Amino acid sequence: MISVSNYPIRIYGDPVLKQKTQSVSNIDGAIRKLCDEMIEVMHKAPGVGLAANQIGIAKKIFVFDIGEGPRVVLNPEITDSSGEWTYEEGCLSVPGLFWPIVRPKVVHLEGIDLDGNAISVEGDELLGRVFQHEVDHLNGVLLVERLDEEQLKAAKKDLRRIALGKK
Repeated sequence: MISVSNYPIRIYGDPVLKQKTQSVSNIDGAIRKLCDEMIEVMHKAPGVGLAANQIGIAKKIFVFDIGEGPRVVLNPEITDSSGEWTYEEGCLSVPGLFWPIVRPKVVHLEGIDLDGNAISVEGDELLGRVFQHEVDHLNGVLLVERLDEEQLKAAKKDLRRIALGKK
């Protein structure tokens, strides 16, 4: 685990990362505080997105900031996608490793904000990738599951090396 703030970021191999998260049904002070703390963890890590289960919380929440200020999405769902875009993608739960990953170029995300308002937003390239990456986390899907067979073989070797504390 990488410890940032009161919430350590869970690392590849932690079973919480493979579990599907539960919808948020009540936006209360505890959820608002959690979201503030998630933003703090994301910024300190540093990262551009963070899903709640990456800090051990099994709720459908993610935060993101691609340079336009932090945002929160509750109960996100990707409802449409198009195109294809390859980008060198990393993950706070798989620190220090990056792979060229093919994903849709444009996605449509729906969810709710902290005020209970519906969110319906289109994201392309980096923003769309962040949406897809974080929704994957909330569905228990890790970045390494998006690798092709050759990439996965090399990734497992790197992950074993890291787990053993070798450089």
